[in-house]
Amino acid sequence: MRIANIALAATMAALPLAAQVQLTGAGATFPAPIYQKWFSKYGAAQNVQINYQPIGSGGGIKGVNEGTVDFGASDMPLDAKQLKAFKDKHGFDLLMFPTVLGAAVPTYEVTGVTQQLKFTPQILAGIYLGKLTMWNAPEIKTANPGVNLPAEKVVVIHRSDGSGTTFCWTDYLSKVSPEWASKVGKNTSVDWPAGLGGKGNDGVAGLIKQQKGSIGYVELIYAVKNKLPYGLVQNKAGQFVQADLKSVNAAAASVKELPADLAVSITNAPGNDAYPIATYTWLLIPSKIEDAKKRDAIKGFLKWAMTTGQNDVESDDYARLPQAVVGEEQKQLAKIQ
Repeated sequence: MRIANIALAATMAALPLAAQVQLTGAGATFPAPIYQKWFSKYGAAQNVQINYQPIGSGGGIKGVNEGTVDFGASDMPLDAKQLKAFKDKHGFDLLMFPTVLGAAVPTYEVTGVTQQLKFTPQILAGIYLGKLTMWNAPEIKTANPGVNLPAEKVVVIHRSDGSGTTFCWTDYLSKVSPEWASKVGKNTSVDWPAGLGGKGNDGVAGLIKQQKGSIGYVELIYAVKNKLPYGLVQNKAGQFVQADLKSVNAAAASVKELPADLAVSITNAPGNDAYPIATYTWLLIPSKIEDAKKRDAIKGFLKWAMTTGQNDVESDDYARLPQAVVGEEQKQLAKIQ
């Protein structure tokens, strides 16, 4: 028996191990912390190595369009024109899969201020249009009674790279400020009226730490991770709301009917509890993947991420996908061939 076991062990050792499947992706920094956790956990369990570069949503969209990565990631849903351009170029569809929900928050470094500041839509639009230039401006003081706001210049910080966080931020500003909508608009990159640029959510967080009187926008986990204060934002119902799991879920719940391509904006959502600068983030997956092993690995990961993987998201300050969204995504998995 012992000799037989040794012989069996020797035979097994001589067999080649199953080749590890290699996947490459790039894009949004907004969900990068949860993606890195997911890719490590799923990869170890399924013998898949997923290399992800958090270079910004613009880079993710470009990479999947040019075929330099297996999948892209974006906090901006692609519009019908972009999806048609992809299909015209490649001959098959690009599918969008929501993965988690998050929030873009206004974070700041104001001398002597320890209280959590409140921001109205008019204040945020005024600051980013370059019209509110001092922290003790009447509009800011009115929203923050009892706060000793200094006569300190406002230093505006924004993203320098193509960014889905920027899309979320400018999508919100376009909804609440007609002037912003007409002069600047919404996109992953815009012609900023004022400010300094930082690369990635980490770059913006770093600049805010260095610049007295600064204000910028980052995904919630980056404010938490860098111990930066972030403000309450007045929502469509007139309530000042803090970004957290409950308020982001309330924003998502405002959408009663999902579009077929799963591209949906939840900024400036109605409801007393809704945080107004919330967003989904998406993985961008080609509907035709020639390599069968890669195709199976991607489909397996997507199915895992929208079910088991959701158990990891709240510890990183993201919100879980609503079950209605998961149901539509599971139907869409069948389109990947």
